[in-house]
Amino acid sequence: MISNQNLQITIDGLKSITKMEFTVLDTEGTVLVTTEALKNSSLSTLIPSFLSSEADNMHGMGYQLIKVYDNQEEAYIVAVKGDGDDAYTFARVAAFQIQTLLGASVEKLDKDSFIKNLLMDNLLLVDIHTRAAKLRIENNVPRLVYLVETNNDSDTNTNVMDVIRSLFPNKQKDFITAVDEHNIILVKETDENETRESMEKTAMTISDTLSSEAMGRVRVAIGSVVQDLKDVSRSYKEAKIALEVGKIFYESNVCINYNRLGIGRLIYQLPLPLCRMYLDEIFRDIRVDDFDEETLNTVNKFFENSLNISETSRQLYIHRNTLVYRLDKLQKTTGLDIRTFEDAITFKLALMVAKYMNYMDQM
Repeated sequence: MISNQNLQITIDGLKSITKMEFTVLDTEGTVLVTTEALKNSSLSTLIPSFLSSEADNMHGMGYQLIKVYDNQEEAYIVAVKGDGDDAYTFARVAAFQIQTLLGASVEKLDKDSFIKNLLMDNLLLVDIHTRAAKLRIENNVPRLVYLVETNNDSDTNTNVMDVIRSLFPNKQKDFITAVDEHNIILVKETDENETRESMEKTAMTISDTLSSEAMGRVRVAIGSVVQDLKDVSRSYKEAKIALEVGKIFYESNVCINYNRLGIGRLIYQLPLPLCRMYLDEIFRDIRVDDFDEETLNTVNKFFENSLNISETSRQLYIHRNTLVYRLDKLQKTTGLDIRTFEDAITFKLALMVAKYMNYMDQM
């Protein structure tokens, strides 16, 4: 069905052109929208007899009424105030306009359904090509999937989708749909030579725009560019993996590119028994949870500064000797001297593996 907002816009536009008064009612006789200053509630008394008749139009109480059909069933009644031929003509025009809106709404739902089924691998190859042709969606053009995750409710997500549509208004090339109450998909036509940087710039534009609209913090994950419509589901799955890996290892990032996951992707694919074996080998009887926050902050800052003691101590606002003392203490506890490259890599991997295991234990 058509939203009341779109119905109101339609009849307001018709009134500005024709100078006539328009009203749209549902099949229960309820006035949905009107251009008149006061709703004519008595109009509803005409609806039962009008709907029970086989006539498509009717005149009564100073109004010309026209039925509007949706899939051969009455959906709306258009009423135009007036007795002459002009009232009948403009009522037909209004009915035709609303009928067109209904058709566009059905096509939009068809496209939404098609894109959702495409993403979920619910279509056979022959169905993909047949339905794409029917919906005038090109097949062999490069596309990629942006997965936008929000923490909003479903009503707010409707507004989020409207904002994204305003950024990508080309409905024949870019498709926007919600896969659930927290995730919105943008299937975007792109250039086959598009760089990672330009993809991430687009993702940041989405994130920044939504943030500026006070819609909360969002995360945008990016799949790979695919050349065929049937492969769009692969780009979607990659975006889902990127979003998941980003939550585990790159919490501060609002943009996560599947092709930039690095070590996080490798660890995410490891079986949990192998992860436990690795931690047991590295830390023995020590658990990562046993390290205090000060130690972990020191280690992370040390890694961020490429094992540079002077720069790390400066950023932590501590004396160089204090940092050396903390690193010596860590070496005695774990047997790893993270001032050396090999031990630093081993410790960094162990921390990431432990983070991955904690995340999976909470699932």
